Amino acid sequence: MPINHYSNVLIVDDSATVRSLVRKILTQLGYKNIDEASDGESALDKIFDKHFDLVISDWNMEPMNGEELLKEVRANKKYAQLPFIMMTSDCAINKVVLARRAGADSFINKPFNPAGLQAKIYEMNTHRVRHPVPV
Repeated sequence: MPINHYSNVLIVDDSATVRSLVRKILTQLGYKNIDEASDGESALDKIFDKHFDLVISDWNMEPMNGEELLKEVRANKKYAQLPFIMMTSDCAINKVVLARRAGADSFINKPFNPAGLQAKIYEMNTHRVRHPVPV
């Protein structure tokens, strides 16, 4: 299902400021249903409790980081296909490779602007790779 403006989006970041900025960008882009989590553990609880169409998660968080969250999501048969964008301020190429190997659909470097995030969501909608569903 393509991500549209009525999709449920979850923003995961340990910084309330970053969550607020991403929410503002998504709102500017027309998204209506936005939820937040401050770390991977609380995000996983929300994902298992509510339907989301897209997760935008920071990499570096405690106690569960974004890569660990992504691996947990991909390991669950019910959520293995959940669209997932990883974001980080660490633009090292190995982070991009690790995120892709863990199953991220897209990767965006912080800081980013509305056009940059919109492009990532569009790219993900049009070129999304289906992830293997766990047995």
